[in-house]
Amino acid sequence: MAKRKVCVIGVGMTKFERCDRDFTDLCKDAITDALGAAGVGPEKFEQAFAGYVNGMSCLGQRALYYMGLGGIPVYNVHSYCSTGSSALHLGYQAVASGFNECVLAFGFEKMEKGPLDSQLTGLKEHYDEAAKKRPPAAAVMFGDAGRHHMELYGTTKEQFAKVSVKNHRHSVNNPRSQYREACTLDEVFASRMVYDPLTILQCCPTSDGAAAAILCSEDFAKRAGHAHPVKIVAQALRTDVVEDFAQGAMGLIGVGMSRRAAAAVYEEAGVGPEEVDVIELHDCFSTNELISYESLQLCKPGEGGRLVDEDQTTYGGKWVVNPSGGLLSKGHPLGATGLAQCAELVWQLNGAAEKRQVEGARVGLQHNVGLGGACVVTMYRKD
Repeated sequence: MAKRKVCVIGVGMTKFERCDRDFTDLCKDAITDALGAAGVGPEKFEQAFAGYVNGMSCLGQRALYYMGLGGIPVYNVHSYCSTGSSALHLGYQAVASGFNECVLAFGFEKMEKGPLDSQLTGLKEHYDEAAKKRPPAAAVMFGDAGRHHMELYGTTKEQFAKVSVKNHRHSVNNPRSQYREACTLDEVFASRMVYDPLTILQCCPTSDGAAAAILCSEDFAKRAGHAHPVKIVAQALRTDVVEDFAQGAMGLIGVGMSRRAAAAVYEEAGVGPEEVDVIELHDCFSTNELISYESLQLCKPGEGGRLVDEDQTTYGGKWVVNPSGGLLSKGHPLGATGLAQCAELVWQLNGAAEKRQVEGARVGLQHNVGLGGACVVTMYRKD
């Protein structure tokens, strides 16, 4: 069955931060901003897809009820760190298949201070006094992957730390970023060691926030007054296979599913990585960004460190990766992250990213991974 092109005519997101606001307020702000950008009313939504990790069932409905919206099907999605992009993928499928003309995808999270081990179902039950003395489980996994990469290819701690310097520098120009202060390489190394080689400035913070995207068909977009909307030209969701876990530490952090999802997207779009201008990539830890360069085919295996040293992933380079500041600096409210990445890329392709605008950006790539696992890669284009 041929897929229809899917347009993103409105996006919105709150500032990512630790706050006292209820998730319903956060969702209202993000969805309202998306509606304003789209220029349509909420009565046009035929379905909604809500992503969140912490909380009881049917919180997606509760968020919409708070806005006075009800009656439509609402699907609640939970895929850990890739939750937001998984909700986006369901919305994409609903429109691409011809089943719906206009749908809403949104994600949100209220997080507690501290490591994920202490707050996620399945982990917090085992978070006892002994666990508090151990490094966070996620830091161990991504730290071990970084060390594995160092052993295989000679990648250095400095190259991983440079990723953090870059993303914190980018976040200075993002008013929605949790942190907006640049840092030096010395400051990254001097910050508290979490798990070698990861210092605290190389780990994403816990955050509260919400983000939303309105997806529709090309015909709907034209009727709504969008003559040249941003389009999702390809999207793929992939999960782990048994062979991935034979790759050692890197196989445990989604390298295989990231590579397969990216390959599927490039093939479907007929566009390779060399034609991409701007990328929002899942940098939950600095090690994962560098390793993911290779999964996304920006370079050959083992050459991620070279891209960092040559400044190929910042302004003036081949690609601008994480102009938003990424998860490292912008923040990582789990359910909202994938939709915040979508929002940033739509703003970039519409020329609406203000001081962080990537000049001439026409093709954007999104990478969002959740261990356990699911990886969603999405390509956007502005004609």
